[in-house]
This record gives sequence, structure tokens and C-alpha cells, in this order.
Amino acid sequence: MTDSFKKAVAYVQGLPKDGPVKPDQNEQLEFYQWYKQATIGDVNVPRPGLLDFVGKAKWDAWNSVKGTSKEVAEQKYVDKLVEVLKKFPDNEDAKKLIAELTAQ
Repeated sequence: MTDSFKKAVAYVQGLPKDGPVKPDQNEQLEFYQWYKQATIGDVNVPRPGLLDFVGKAKWDAWNSVKGTSKEVAEQKYVDKLVEVLKKFPDNEDAKKLIAELTAQ
């Protein structure tokens, strides 16, 4: 795992629900799909049942990146975080993290 991926994961997992940086649902799904692909690889569990809407959405998102290498998935995760952080140009923490993630 790259340092930038580890930093990005720590940042995303530590985001407070009512904090200044709020990824929308689609962005959250993208983080999920790239994280799972980077840490596990291709989907290795059966698709959730009909009434598990959240589970199906997550499974479908992860399955949509099937075949992507772990290295590429890590970079996509980092790139997605940089894209999300750029929506908050007045946030000093976001600016600092963008600089760290793009410098490596």
C-alpha cells in the first residue's frame, strides 16, 4: 500500500458526519469500490438479496471495477479524494491534504 493511499483512507474514514467535507452518496460508493478493489481485489462474495438495497449498491459498485489492479485502485481512491477536496477550496485542511497527496 502506498503512503498516499493510507493517508487518503485514514482521512475518509475519519470524516465526521457533520463536518465541513461531505462526500455525496455517489462519491461514497466510489470510495467504497476503490477501497475494496485495492484491499481485496475482485468481488469475492455473492450479491446481497433483493431487499438489501445498500448492500446491492455497494456490491454493484465494487463489481463494476472488476479486473482493476490493486495499484490502480489505490490511485483511483486517492484521485477521487483529491477531486472531492477541491470542492472545498476554503478548507485549509483540504488544501494541505491535496498538496500532500499530489506531491507523492
